Amino acid sequence: SSGINAEWPLRPGVEFVSRALGVKLYEREISGTPVAQDLGYERTENDEVEDLYELLSEIKKETQITAVCSGAIFSTYQKNRVEEVCARLGLVSIAPLWEREQETLLQEMIDTQLQIRIIKVASIGLGKSHVGQQASDLLPHFSSINQKFGFNVCGEGGEYESLVTDCPLFGYTIQIDSSEKVCHSHDDMAPVWYEKFENVSLVEKPMLEKMNLRERLDLFVDGVRGNLPVLSH
Repeated sequence: SSGINAEWPLRPGVEFVSRALGVKLYEREISGTPVAQDLGYERTENDEVEDLYELLSEIKKETQITAVCSGAIFSTYQKNRVEEVCARLGLVSIAPLWEREQETLLQEMIDTQLQIRIIKVASIGLGKSHVGQQASDLLPHFSSINQKFGFNVCGEGGEYESLVTDCPLFGYTIQIDSSEKVCHSHDDMAPVWYEKFENVSLVEKPMLEKMNLRERLDLFVDGVRGNLPVLSH
């Protein structure tokens, strides 16, 4: 599921992730703002979390889902809000990456053939040149600025945003045919740059595009267990 924000550079990419996975994308316009800013969260009128509640409520009615999986790693603020919404809806909140050591986690993602493209930067040590690069190429740099400035290697503090353009679960590879780098803020210490997609296409992956998501997941698990090679493209 995804909230809609016209200024959010990742949104067009999310649509292609949905198609590459072969799953339906649910969206809802974000009408609220972060009214409640304490670490914990209780139902608050006009808060953006209530947009998440409404979206998941609609999805639950249509699909009979029983759980929500989030990518929270170190943000208690984020995790608490997902858990609160899930509790109200009678859903299980799953956070499999919670409190993982970030450099190890990112290396594991790379090792399992996730192609992670950096599409936005907003941190000291990062700039225009890093936009559009692969996380696999930038991991040594991430490690270096982590040691110097306490940089979150997985971008958990908003240091960067990324888009997975390929992984073993995709039936298609997301190909960025053309894009431009846009400066959102000229801050001297931490300029904000993002990638604006102009043309994006899906490239078929032999065999994988004919499988459903469950079949690709089973193939991936077999590969991780050593029974088969992990196929990405």
